[in-house]
Amino acid sequence: MLAAVPAPEATTRSVAPGVEELLSAGIAAVRAAAQAAGISAEDAERHLASMLSFLRRRLTGDYSVDEFGFDEDFTRHFYLPVLRPLYRSWFRVEVRGIENIPATGGGLVVANHSGTIAMDSLMTQVAVHDEHPAHRHLRMLGADLVFQTPVVGQIARKSGSTLAANPDAERLLSNGELCGVWPEGFKGVGKPFSERYKLQRFGRGGFVSAALRTGAPIIPCSIVGAEEIYPIIGNMKTVARLMGAPYAPITPTWPLLGPLGLVPLPSKWIIEFGSPVETADLGPAAADDPMLVFDLTDQVRETIQQTLYSLLMQRRSVFF
Repeated sequence: MLAAVPAPEATTRSVAPGVEELLSAGIAAVRAAAQAAGISAEDAERHLASMLSFLRRRLTGDYSVDEFGFDEDFTRHFYLPVLRPLYRSWFRVEVRGIENIPATGGGLVVANHSGTIAMDSLMTQVAVHDEHPAHRHLRMLGADLVFQTPVVGQIARKSGSTLAANPDAERLLSNGELCGVWPEGFKGVGKPFSERYKLQRFGRGGFVSAALRTGAPIIPCSIVGAEEIYPIIGNMKTVARLMGAPYAPITPTWPLLGPLGLVPLPSKWIIEFGSPVETADLGPAAADDPMLVFDLTDQVRETIQQTLYSLLMQRRSVFF
């Protein structure tokens, strides 16, 4: 007489673990990894649940994108978390004056620019979201080259950036958004280390015109620490011309160390937001007065420059 053959279900259970067992094993693995990294098991599980929820929304299309391409779900649950380790552990950013950023309504953050790679704008974006009680998103205004660069351009759009043009800036400010502009542009990012913390020209004051037309306050922002992450000691102008880039930097680690030269030096950062410069009482017509625009641009630039000098005097060292 033949022995009884086990049911298919029983065979399946003996060969492969069920869903519950897999989940239990996964949670145990997450807890063990979190403990090894010094993270509480609860935090690790919360982050895992958040990531799984994010992936579900991406697969089902359950998210929205505004007219500028800003994807808040992507920014909040992927983009900002990727930047936070740099912000908190590598650059150890100290933020001052966050109360000067309005909780609601339009506002224009104007900051100095430096660092060879525009890391300062990214860290400012994290600072505004993470440190402000309202967790506002900073809608950055960038140069054409940013949006012409593959991958970088798409990520910039999804994270809230748009072209640094007055029409776009005015639409965002009129909609009550908080915008960020770095008027030095590539002149600031690509300047040699010998000129660190010396502000370059602020252009023709387009950002001031946008603020005046919309009545948005201008918040001066001074950033110390970004100048030292990739100190520029030379510029390969021929290479830059061939690549169509504004500059091709030589730093103490690049190109000498190859890919390792792309790792930024862990300088200590301070980001200070100054008192707002109110524009609402001047009226939209003030944007057509070139002398007023020039004076206000110069006032903002001088405020940032003096704050930079003050912060440098307070800083103990470049890396601490």
